[in-house]
Amino acid sequence: MELTPWLSISALAAMVPVALLPWRGTPERNALFWLLLLVAFAGSGTWTFVAFAPGWRTGFAPALWITICSTLMVFAVIAATTRDAYRLSAILMPYLIGLGVFGAIWQNAPGQPLRGDAPAGWLDAHIVFSLATYAILTLAAMAGFSAFAQERALKRKHQGWLTRVLPGLSIAEALERTLLSLGALVLAIGVLTGMVLDYLAKDVLFDISHKTLFSLLAFVVVLALLGARYMTGLRGRQAARLVMLAYLLLTLGYPGVKFVTDVLMA
Repeated sequence: MELTPWLSISALAAMVPVALLPWRGTPERNALFWLLLLVAFAGSGTWTFVAFAPGWRTGFAPALWITICSTLMVFAVIAATTRDAYRLSAILMPYLIGLGVFGAIWQNAPGQPLRGDAPAGWLDAHIVFSLATYAILTLAAMAGFSAFAQERALKRKHQGWLTRVLPGLSIAEALERTLLSLGALVLAIGVLTGMVLDYLAKDVLFDISHKTLFSLLAFVVVLALLGARYMTGLRGRQAARLVMLAYLLLTLGYPGVKFVTDVLMA
């Protein structure tokens, strides 16, 4: 089923108001913020529902939009439970809009078939944990960037608009650490469910693919960063760079591989 361009345009438009909210002044976690976040989620959620209603889709655009939807869901939980985490919307929403633009451009690109004869239950579990991992590490990367920007502003003794609307340095670092720990756990479960799928579908315990390789490298980077934090107290810009490296590896492994297989090689 082909999706109309208007569906993508409306989903993108739904995310714009909450992205513009920080420009009104110091962000607040008030009724307006939650209303606009709900509108953003409704837009991406509608696209996802329409696209996946006939069945699971594996194309590049569906992967981006279900990622956007998942990230907004996780962000809403983090924003509701963690002090000043909602301030990440200043950089998160423009990033998600950027993903949505790519999804709109290639919204009808064909996808690859699902893997073999894997049981639906295991496949569903792997998809859920994979989406949760990417959403959590997206937010960890945003927190890492926030810490990077705040530390740089402190060293320069100059605070611009961006650092005024983002979480403070200590809060950003604490949020980054929490999300990384959670992301490592969820990513480990995702890797294990992927191994089970490989065994059930292909009778091999470990199928080396670009997605698997990049996911394992991201997992190693996250574990190394958590270990360095615990043993050496690594923090600030160095830690932020490693967080963004882990996120880059995961991005190459998930939407990156899909872009190559479903768009460039289609």
